[in-house]
Amino acid sequence: MFYMARFNTKTALFVIAYTVSLISAVKANEVDLNYLHNTVKFLTKIHPPRNYKNPQSLDRAANFIFQEGKKYTSNIEIQKYRVDLIEYKNIILRFGKADQAIKVIGAHYDVYGNLPGADDNASGVAGLLLLAKYIAQAPEELKGSVELVFYTLEEPPYFRSKFMGSYIHAKSLKDKNLKVSYMLSLECIGYYSDEDDSQSYPLILGWFYPDRGNFIAGVGRRDDKELLNNLQESFDRHSKIEIVTLAAPSLITGIDFSDHKNYWEFGWPAAMITDTAFMRNKNYHQPDDTIDTLNFEKMQMVVEGVYSTVLK
Repeated sequence: MFYMARFNTKTALFVIAYTVSLISAVKANEVDLNYLHNTVKFLTKIHPPRNYKNPQSLDRAANFIFQEGKKYTSNIEIQKYRVDLIEYKNIILRFGKADQAIKVIGAHYDVYGNLPGADDNASGVAGLLLLAKYIAQAPEELKGSVELVFYTLEEPPYFRSKFMGSYIHAKSLKDKNLKVSYMLSLECIGYYSDEDDSQSYPLILGWFYPDRGNFIAGVGRRDDKELLNNLQESFDRHSKIEIVTLAAPSLITGIDFSDHKNYWEFGWPAAMITDTAFMRNKNYHQPDDTIDTLNFEKMQMVVEGVYSTVLK
């Protein structure tokens, strides 16, 4: 009888501890989902929309990012530059040892036209801020140096120009002769669909990849194959969302459709993490790109996968 009583007590304590840990995990997940939602909500409510014609709105977004970033690191920089006498800003959050090769994770906060831009790209900004939170919660886990960069002027008319915020940042690293391990661009990470044929592809890629748009994609050149393999491994081990990777020639439509392209120009591995934007999301660059179309649970899973990649 004594043995059974002791066994039951131990069992009860284990069950209680396990239950508490589950409750804590659920609460933490709810907090993160709310954080993602509130970030997207703030950015999409900025009026007039945060495009190059409305620098005051871009400043509101940049100031919001700066204030949030200060919660996670004191090593934060506003990188300013001018285009046609107007001042624009990148926001850079730094973590880890400055003498190590840099891992750059970035997302642009401007929008195309007078649109809310929930998926493109408030989703990427929200994900990047949540990543900052994860890194700050366990700084001892981080190996090397990380820069989280929030870019301006990714959208037309400055896309593919040297006025893109990501080009300004990449060139500044090169000018300082700093070593970059790789760059990852969070570009539209919030839209998903379980419907058949909800995913399209350029050329004949649809013969080899899923027809349901319920995954996240890692996209780069053939030269980025090692980086994409690392992404695949990290997501498979540490995230509940499926990642599909593609290493292809840059002539394939969409391969270079984000800020990562500017890091290629300076010889560094770089890839885009994306829900594939217009190849899945019919709201892309449309007034219907709104917060209610996003899946915040999957967005949080994407951030977990990126976080595990950064820690490798």
